[in-house]
Amino acid sequence: MSELEALVRKPPIIAIVGASKSGKTSLIEGLVASLTAKGYGVATIKHALENPSFDREHKDSWRHIQAGSKATLLVSAGQAVLIKPTNNELNLEEAVQLLGSDYDIVLAEGFKGSHVPKIKVCKSGEKGDTSDLTNLIAVVSQEPVGGQVKRFSPHEIDQLADFIQQNFLRPQTQAKLRE
Repeated sequence: MSELEALVRKPPIIAIVGASKSGKTSLIEGLVASLTAKGYGVATIKHALENPSFDREHKDSWRHIQAGSKATLLVSAGQAVLIKPTNNELNLEEAVQLLGSDYDIVLAEGFKGSHVPKIKVCKSGEKGDTSDLTNLIAVVSQEPVGGQVKRFSPHEIDQLADFIQQNFLRPQTQAKLRE
């Protein structure tokens, strides 16, 4: 695929942000299920505050990296895991580039400081302050929030998926033509 084709096919990215234990993961699970049921290909990226270890010392993949490989891909019958050492943390756009463009949309958990459209998830009882966020498109909250942004309750996942579909996704017939 040419660079131009990759640029044209770049999937929209929406970051799901909020405090720890606010329901971000549950919201993403619901959105993935709803958008997938509508026929869209969804990919997700999770920002981890800690360094998870997928590659244990002295395992073959660890040995490949220690020998100088720039990346290694572990492949089994049901999954593939890419291990690619980096000198610093990837920003969201770099992570999406690594993920590829074979998806209709990418939902990212975290990445509050990115410039992509964001949906903020508020904990029960949280006031829903959104003043520190750029490009906020919606809030998921039990209580009303100030401002002009659209609000969904945590139980309105299908309605939020419809909102995403209407504002960020190609009609399904066009999406299927890409495949």
